[in-house]
Amino acid sequence: MPSLSYVHGASSTPLLGETIGENLRRTVERVGDHEAVVSRQQGYRATYQELWDLTGRVARGLMARGVQKGDRVGIWAPNRYEWIAVQYGTARMGAILVNINPAYKTAELEYALNQSGVSFLILAQAFRTADYAGMLAEVKGRCPELREALVLESGWDALLRDAGEVSETHLAEREAELQFDDPINIQYTSGTTGFPKGATLSHHNILNNGYFIGEYLNYSEKDRVCIPVPFYHCFGMVLGNLACTTHGAVMVIPAEGFDPLASMEAVQAESCTALYGVPTMFIAELDHPDFGRFDFSTLRTGIMAGSPCPVEVMKKVQSRMNMTEVTICYGMTETSPVSTQSTTDDPLEKRVGTVGRVHPHAEIKVIDPESRRIVPRGERGELCSRGYMVMLGYWNNEAATQEAIDSARWMHTGDLATMDEEGYLKIVGRIKDMIIRGGENVYPREIEEFLYGHPDVSDVQVIGIPSERYGEEVMAWVRLREGASLSGDELEAYCRGRIASFKIPRHWKFVNEFPMTVTGKIQKFRMRETAIEELGLQKEAGIQTA
Repeated sequence: MPSLSYVHGASSTPLLGETIGENLRRTVERVGDHEAVVSRQQGYRATYQELWDLTGRVARGLMARGVQKGDRVGIWAPNRYEWIAVQYGTARMGAILVNINPAYKTAELEYALNQSGVSFLILAQAFRTADYAGMLAEVKGRCPELREALVLESGWDALLRDAGEVSETHLAEREAELQFDDPINIQYTSGTTGFPKGATLSHHNILNNGYFIGEYLNYSEKDRVCIPVPFYHCFGMVLGNLACTTHGAVMVIPAEGFDPLASMEAVQAESCTALYGVPTMFIAELDHPDFGRFDFSTLRTGIMAGSPCPVEVMKKVQSRMNMTEVTICYGMTETSPVSTQSTTDDPLEKRVGTVGRVHPHAEIKVIDPESRRIVPRGERGELCSRGYMVMLGYWNNEAATQEAIDSARWMHTGDLATMDEEGYLKIVGRIKDMIIRGGENVYPREIEEFLYGHPDVSDVQVIGIPSERYGEEVMAWVRLREGASLSGDELEAYCRGRIASFKIPRHWKFVNEFPMTVTGKIQKFRMRETAIEELGLQKEAGIQTA
């Protein structure tokens, strides 16, 4: 009888039974004079002792402004050292950090602030072409729980000064009240209902996930990690920051947002030993005209994750960027996020062709989506994960929580996977029709519901189509109202500034009907096949990924 697709990540290394603040304190006691943060675009450097002092001032400053344990503190900013300070400062004083995507526009901002009940928002003045302060001014009157907003460029120093109103003893007393199972972070992940859901994560969830990721990468205080992925995402704040601080490694911020040249400059100038990115980022670096002038000899490891990793890209990263120990991670925001990872010494074919094996203290099973029974090894089914890393639930959304996490605490990922006899996982598709564009999760229903708001749109279906650059690209099939005339450019203009740019369809097809089953269900896979044929995307569709 073939073995079943179930594995448990047995480990002799115990879980960390402490809060994020307690863990950071232990790192400071061990390597306090060692460099902790380098923000190249800001000209900022700090040791672990200096980071500890700064996070304490942020925590006391927030307490002085009336922030209580359990209050939601939003952060809407690109990658800066202040983001890290707020991440650890809120954790130390017990506020729940709400990560707001830097790409959000007014509608998404308003929803996130109200759904989570943010009472204190920390934001950048602007980022690239986005006027954050201006957008906040538009929605602030419709966010009744938001009592204060602090703009980093003008209010940061005042927050740090206010720390003087709260004693270090008072902060220590607050820290002593905290438990590692307390919620500490809300991260929004778009929902198939059309509204983002706030995955609520505890100290225990993300601290341990970051710790074991660092263990897989063999991190120590000798490592310097280049983090071009956004902090608002688990990739940045868990795989990046928490993997570093649990091991005393250096967090190197190459730029506020991803820039391939800035990333490569940071690797060389800071002698980085690790580099992170979604496949799109690594492709942009490898294809950059100045790639050949950079020295990657200090690199040894890193992580490629966030969307399916093309095998050929993985091979180039290993050979041309000296990242011989690069690993692939798989997971989801709701699982803190990593549940499987390849190791630095896995055979090459396993590191490029799978998403690795189960993480320590986690369980994985692959089930038949209909019967819910575990399938034999090698058969495809829905991947489910269970363990310390499964979120507490969706913030203020019990129905969605029960839909995602069953009565036995298994998180149903919606991803189709196979497990081989050695326990390696391969992702082979998705039950849900989520699109992963350049590492960003895009849910068609959310875009469809937005486009339904256009007076000339009768019906719309959004699909993902293959893209060599982004993994997937967004396409909308649109049926117009009788007598209406509309172009793709006009619909794109309708979207611009109202939904995040990565959600705006890049391809539009106007139709009179959609392919359907006899029972009236839309066949999106048929739409995808048609789009591949009509747009000549056969090559992109054939790219092999893990």
